[in-house]
Amino acid sequence: MTPQHPAERTVPVERLRLGDHACMGPGDREGAGESPWKVFTAYTRTSLARGEKVLLVMDPDDLSDDEVVSLLDRGSGQAAAARDSGQLSVRRNTEIYLPDGRFQERRTIDTYASEVDRACDEGWAGLRVTADMSWAPRAGLGHDRLLDYEASVAPLFADPLFTAICWYDRQRFDDELTSRVGKVHPLRVMERLDSLEVTGTPDGGRMAGTAELSTRSEFVEALREALEHRDDSGPSHFVLDLRDLCFMEAHCAWQLISLAASLPAGSEVTVRCGELLGLVLEQLGADEVPQLLVRVEGEEDEGDAG
Repeated sequence: MTPQHPAERTVPVERLRLGDHACMGPGDREGAGESPWKVFTAYTRTSLARGEKVLLVMDPDDLSDDEVVSLLDRGSGQAAAARDSGQLSVRRNTEIYLPDGRFQERRTIDTYASEVDRACDEGWAGLRVTADMSWAPRAGLGHDRLLDYEASVAPLFADPLFTAICWYDRQRFDDELTSRVGKVHPLRVMERLDSLEVTGTPDGGRMAGTAELSTRSEFVEALREALEHRDDSGPSHFVLDLRDLCFMEAHCAWQLISLAASLPAGSEVTVRCGELLGLVLEQLGADEVPQLLVRVEGEEDEGDAG
């Protein structure tokens, strides 16, 4: 498992909470098509279900408002109904960031603060934003100024009524900027719903995303490699953080239990997870494995396990 800097924590979009400031960009230049819209759809549906207002700030040269709603709707009727009720709004990034053709940091922050106030006045639980940042190269904004702006918006998130994903499409931004962008955002959103992020921590490892059929081999191999490495010098203690795992199939859960059981006596694998995953591990016999300690930590709106 590769160590990861805390400021670049990557999470599945379902784990974003009010008060989070995240960035996202397709993992490669060929991945800029449908994948981001699957993430935006999950983000939007989660927000609507929680009674929050959703604001999509899109590029004027891309999809029309109706096309945006259709992509989010996917035949469910939810996004269309939300737009009709005022819970879902689509605006253009030039309108938000460049209303007179110029970018002014303070004006933009005030605009978003006003949108939060409006959402609350309308009775919504908060405001969630997806902002296409392609306005910046259009305006000729330098990298340093853009990053300074991203760092300056922190006060917006101090009162947890506002959540934002800043979308940096790598077809429009170079690798140098997208790398630096990750360092000024507390969170980075995973770019696919059916993916697994595996990283190392000082006392073990962390997994985020989903452990299912499409990621099963990756999950088991990463887990086996980490535990076998710890086993080289005899009994050891390993902490596995699964709090950002939104889904775990029973096969992966069983593999986790089996690998822990194979460790030498005196070893301990502490699994930090949510209530649903903790219940699955318990039902599969985790309590009968002395080397495995499941520590359930409260998390609202848990992901699934099954």
